[in-house]
Amino acid sequence: MNIVLMGLPGAGKGTQADRIVEKYGTPHISTGDMFRAAIQEGTELGVKAKSFMDQGALVPDEVTIGIVRERLSKSDCDNGFLLDGFPRTVPQAEALDRLLADMGRKIEHVINIQVEKEELIARLTGRRICKVCGTSYHLLFNPPQVEGVCDKDGGELYQRADDNPETVTNRLEVNMNQTAPLLAFYDSKEVLVNIDGQQDIKDVFKDLDAVLLESVQ
Repeated sequence: MNIVLMGLPGAGKGTQADRIVEKYGTPHISTGDMFRAAIQEGTELGVKAKSFMDQGALVPDEVTIGIVRERLSKSDCDNGFLLDGFPRTVPQAEALDRLLADMGRKIEHVINIQVEKEELIARLTGRRICKVCGTSYHLLFNPPQVEGVCDKDGGELYQRADDNPETVTNRLEVNMNQTAPLLAFYDSKEVLVNIDGQQDIKDVFKDLDAVLLESVQ
């Protein structure tokens, strides 16, 4: 099965990706992992990517697509892959379609985990960290026994600057604007499947798994 996994920050992509890998053994391929592997292996494209990254510049699409091609050509992807974080734009999606066509393959499903913006803000702003030991808590999912106090050492809990509501809201809006054209592109290809990400984690995977089973039958 050849799958693209999408979802805004806080939607639970990482949790669901782990479950997919655990059940199906499908390689979970993220943009960051691909870049790091190519750089570590010292491939020609990896060296090119590093030169841009070292300058703080975006890696050009032609380099990114080349690295994607190299990664998808490896033997662990023979029976499928789970792409996460790529493609990010319609031109990248079109380039991915072309390279997969060259390989005699295609994207079977684009799974988009949907969560309302207000819920995402609550999830992303709920993190608290101990100033003493660095233990992480979450006001909704893993609250401390005493509000504002670390269970382990009594240290004060604080909220990181990039977890405040204004920063989180801006980040979500940027992501929503970036992903809207991509979702529309895949919807027009009739491969987009929206999954309700506001359910219990197990129910999210149950719905997601029902889609995956279609690909392996």
